[in-house]
Amino acid sequence: MARRTRILRWLIPALIAIAWLALAGPLGSFSGKLGEVSENDSAAFLPDSAESTRVTELSREFQSERTLPVILLWESDDGPLDPAALGEAQERIDEAVGIAEDAGALKGEASPAIPSEDGEAVQAVLPFDPDLGDTLGEIVGELRGLDGIDGTTAFVTGPGAIFSDFAEGFSGIDGLLLVAAFGVVLLILLVVYRSPLLPLLVIGTAGMALVVSLAVAYFLAKQGWIDVNGQSQGIASILVVGAATDYGLLLVARYREELRREQSKYTAMRVALKQSWEPILASGGTVILGVLCLLFSDLGSNRGLGPISAVCIAFAMLAALTFLPAVLVLFGRAAFWPFRPKHGQETAQGRGWERIATSVGRRPRRYLLVSGGALVALALFVPAFDSDGIPLSEGVRGGSESGEGQEAIARHFEAGAASPAIIITPADGWQDVADAAAGTDGVAEVEPFTGEQAGPPGAGNGEPLEVDGLVRLEATLDDAPDSEAAQGTVEALRTTVSGVDPDALVGGTSAQDLDTQDTAARDLLVIVPLVLLVITVVLALLLRAIVAPILLVATTALSTAATVGVAALVFDHLFQFPGSDPQVLLIGFVFLVALGIDYNIFLMTRAREESIRLGAREGVLRSLAVTGGVITSAGLVLAATFGALTVLPLVILIQLGFLVGFGVLLDTFVVRTLLVPAAVHLIGDKVWWPSVLADGPTAPAEERELSGASAR
Repeated sequence: MARRTRILRWLIPALIAIAWLALAGPLGSFSGKLGEVSENDSAAFLPDSAESTRVTELSREFQSERTLPVILLWESDDGPLDPAALGEAQERIDEAVGIAEDAGALKGEASPAIPSEDGEAVQAVLPFDPDLGDTLGEIVGELRGLDGIDGTTAFVTGPGAIFSDFAEGFSGIDGLLLVAAFGVVLLILLVVYRSPLLPLLVIGTAGMALVVSLAVAYFLAKQGWIDVNGQSQGIASILVVGAATDYGLLLVARYREELRREQSKYTAMRVALKQSWEPILASGGTVILGVLCLLFSDLGSNRGLGPISAVCIAFAMLAALTFLPAVLVLFGRAAFWPFRPKHGQETAQGRGWERIATSVGRRPRRYLLVSGGALVALALFVPAFDSDGIPLSEGVRGGSESGEGQEAIARHFEAGAASPAIIITPADGWQDVADAAAGTDGVAEVEPFTGEQAGPPGAGNGEPLEVDGLVRLEATLDDAPDSEAAQGTVEALRTTVSGVDPDALVGGTSAQDLDTQDTAARDLLVIVPLVLLVITVVLALLLRAIVAPILLVATTALSTAATVGVAALVFDHLFQFPGSDPQVLLIGFVFLVALGIDYNIFLMTRAREESIRLGAREGVLRSLAVTGGVITSAGLVLAATFGALTVLPLVILIQLGFLVGFGVLLDTFVVRTLLVPAAVHLIGDKVWWPSVLADGPTAPAEERELSGASAR
């Protein structure tokens, strides 16, 4: 019997480890395919109720195929272009058309060379298929490789090239991003553990969770059950690495602690799992419920981020509670070599954390006022956070050729000519709508769609094509279609045309951007209170109290507000970003609150355990001393993994990486270390109201004395 037990003790962990390896191997190929089912067109994520979406649907009746314009532009370096240069421009246009036709990219006829009124530039518009996927970037690259024209600067720009440059920013997600994330995590773990083997076991756990979770996300997206874009793919990859490492750190710390108390490594792991599974599941469950609140978003990109993040967190928990314990048991104390924990060795909690806990206990009011006051002061800068959106052409750090091309177009042409605003209005009185639209500030001209390209009988006489009692007007804007100014013009245009005919609708590229910003702002108002409510309920169930959860959520919300305030200053004055997207604020808030609450869960679950013997005041100080090292390490790891987003050239991901990374550090070193322990110490046992702990410690007096002596 004893022999069978010994065999099972190593056989079961071995089988668990082998099962994970066998699962991750075949799924690895599928996890790499997630990019194939990604959709990066923001218009595809708008709700059906959005005005621009309704215009897109109605426009299909007027024009059989949607197009994505790519503009070839040559700008003179010195004065007007001569006839020879214009002739060369037409030759390059013909070459570009040949490249696009060979790739099957054209949807319609390319325009001839169009000189500017000042004669200093010439452009041509190529209507591309909007569903080219990765091929679009390849074609744009070929067009940029065309021979130049002496005395000019060439640009490949327009909506198609801008979209291509933006999408190219996601190309490093499967490589550079993960290399940076795993590299920085490995470095931190080597410093923390001073062991060559243990960091590899923790990193391996995160790798297992990453491969399986992304493969599952691929299957969900392949079936059309969730929407995935490059942004959500990158965020999910970072999330699973950071979360799996954090949960692994918590388990490893408890296992090392128990190895000093128990002779048997199996007994030590059993105790460690018993003490760790609840906070890990509670932490992961809180994050899962928090990110699933994104399902209430009206933007498909946010709704897709919720499930893929939940899947990642679920597998991070599963790997940390199955694969990591299995390999730790197989290696035993050797996993910590060369600093193996010995049975009977005094548990080292870290004198630094003991001193911090003692200091907080002596002056809790001072720590509460100073840390809380500092967070409030930083939160006062929240109104300075610019969330009005970023032009797509400025969404790449360091600029792009397409962005520079848009600026060149604006110098010589009507910047919005390639992507006019689309007005769908009843045929009766369309002229009044057109006249009113033409008189709107920011509108260069308005022309009716005659259907010449669609080729209906009788079209081309200057009269608008009428379909089901509706006509389509095209309003050329003065500003680039992805600019904030163009969105403002669309907003004014909608007010103007609806005043003439309430049934008139305005859509197009600029309108889609405007609707995306408005929808994201609406999501912020709906999802923020929902996340706070859900997390409060989860904490109340976990801690079996009401006061403690309210305190934790309030301090985390304050920390999040302080983080946004700091970001407002950093983004504007240090990085000089052109603005920020409301989606950054929403996603950043969800992750900051859900992940920030994690460290408070780790602290307060241990504090509750200690409060049974010592009471709330001594219990939270004991918890701070015991968990300080592991929670700080976990915070550094999570902040570093989100900081890896800054290696990508996309402004939106850089901003998100800073928000979450800085916010996690603020939670780790200020909220969890100073603010919460000080507040709990001042409140005392009532922090556990209405549980029995609100009346004081429930352990026998003898056990309390022993625990108190141990704590001292």
